[in-house]
Amino acid sequence: MFSHYFPAAFAATVGLVMLLAILGGTHMARTRRARGILDGDGASSVDGAIYGIFGLVLAFTFAGAAARYEVRRELIRDETNAIGTAYLRLDLLPNLRQPALRNAFSRYVAARLAVFEDITNRQATANAKATVLVLQHEIWTQAVAAAAEVSGPQATTLLLPALNEMFDIATTREVATQNHPPTIIYLLLGLLACATALNAGYAIGSKEGPASRLHIAGFVLAITLILYVTVDLEMPRLGLFRISAADNILRELGAQFAQ
Repeated sequence: MFSHYFPAAFAATVGLVMLLAILGGTHMARTRRARGILDGDGASSVDGAIYGIFGLVLAFTFAGAAARYEVRRELIRDETNAIGTAYLRLDLLPNLRQPALRNAFSRYVAARLAVFEDITNRQATANAKATVLVLQHEIWTQAVAAAAEVSGPQATTLLLPALNEMFDIATTREVATQNHPPTIIYLLLGLLACATALNAGYAIGSKEGPASRLHIAGFVLAITLILYVTVDLEMPRLGLFRISAADNILRELGAQFAQ
């Protein structure tokens, strides 16, 4: 289970290693230059290939993280709509059956919000998920029994499919929450970032004059920030860019149910 500090810790660690790699590459180049060892013409081509590979992997990873961020936010909207639709269709049931189901809906929304309230708390999250399953069974059982008391087919054909959709979207959100790139992708990003830093440091050391600290700091900071934003978007319940604000529409729906 990741902590709230994982995106920042990952980016900071890569940034620190990059800085050390630049310093190491600079020292290596100056040592070779002092010994009169010159690099071949193909060195710049290799450097360009490494930079290109790193940029490609970083771009794809960032684009994927941003896309998954939007999907997770849209799923909150879809679940809110599904719950609201099913709640409205409770009007098709006998009046005596509606209060218990409406109360169950109110508890269901609260449980769904609790699932994502603090995903670093395994026990609380597991308890909330268990509550959701119990409430799904309770709502379905009561709805089926109540629909059987209605003479027409409206309750069966309109309410029960809406309940199915409401339950299915909960599963879809659970899968989307666990949908992340393989860990090897992040390891590859870190290794490529360090490789580019080593090459940059070597290029700096190959030239006469002191290294520009401003350029080194700017290079490391830029890569570190991009990595942080990428990981942060990938885990929108942990870092700075969170989709918790999107939960407000579901929270507002629950408040309407409680009235």
